[in-house]
Amino acid sequence: MTLPDHARYTWGGDEFLLVEIAPDMSLEANFVSNSIAMGLEQRELPGIIDICPANASLLIRFDPDELAHTELERVVRELEADVRQVSGGVLETRIVEVPVWYDDPYTRETVERFREGYHQDPSGTDLDYAAAVNGLADAQEFIRRHHERPWLVSMVGFVAGLPFLFQLAPQEEQLEVPKYLSPRTDTPPLTVGIGGCFTAHYSVRGAGGYQMLGIAPAPIYDPEQRLADFADFSVLFKTGDVVKYRPVDEAEYREIQAQVEAGTYRYKQAPVTFSLSEALADLEGHNRSLLEALDVA
Repeated sequence: MTLPDHARYTWGGDEFLLVEIAPDMSLEANFVSNSIAMGLEQRELPGIIDICPANASLLIRFDPDELAHTELERVVRELEADVRQVSGGVLETRIVEVPVWYDDPYTRETVERFREGYHQDPSGTDLDYAAAVNGLADAQEFIRRHHERPWLVSMVGFVAGLPFLFQLAPQEEQLEVPKYLSPRTDTPPLTVGIGGCFTAHYSVRGAGGYQMLGIAPAPIYDPEQRLADFADFSVLFKTGDVVKYRPVDEAEYREIQAQVEAGTYRYKQAPVTFSLSEALADLEGHNRSLLEALDVA
């Protein structure tokens, strides 16, 4: 792995331990972070309150009256060493297909309200800008590049149920777009946006600074747990999930919305094995194997 030899351990008061795997996001760093988090959850140590894996780090909250900080650090360092020693690490996860209406009227209307003083190029749209900064011909080419390869959920947070996703693409082909110069005070719920190299899928309406690409018809956060996909938890995505965006037109968008309203909608998904070594050795080949699982789901 092309990572620092050891993570950086930092204490936050009496209740928090921050473990920084690397200064930059990478598949390797994210894999180590998620693997440590899963290993710690499996240990079921008394006193662990919350484990929050992020792009290249994880934050652990614990009760010092139940778990000594020295014991927690010992266990986490042991898990880190174990993860780093494993060659060809694998993650048993799933791939989920997410429909998106790209260049939709809802995000277009919001785009028009936040130009002067907010955006780098007030004369165009977010999609136009995203295409230009990536050297692409037009917005349609950017949309194609956005949905043709799968994305890895690298962390979940900011607001309830909002995932950040990292595209499984060679570094030289990564889509990267600066965030707004000044954040918007409004973003439609279920907007799909991009900032830096990350896609963010906004779970609720609110402020935001990512460039807006489109809107999804089905919820990713269901506090009432009405839909079957939320039977176990109100948040759809978990770190390590793989997402394949699928473009839809207005007719299919409305059809899916009707299914959501009726309580019958189900996300298309399939179990998959994500292999870090295979992804690093042949990313396109590994992507094909992930997408094939979805094709037969």
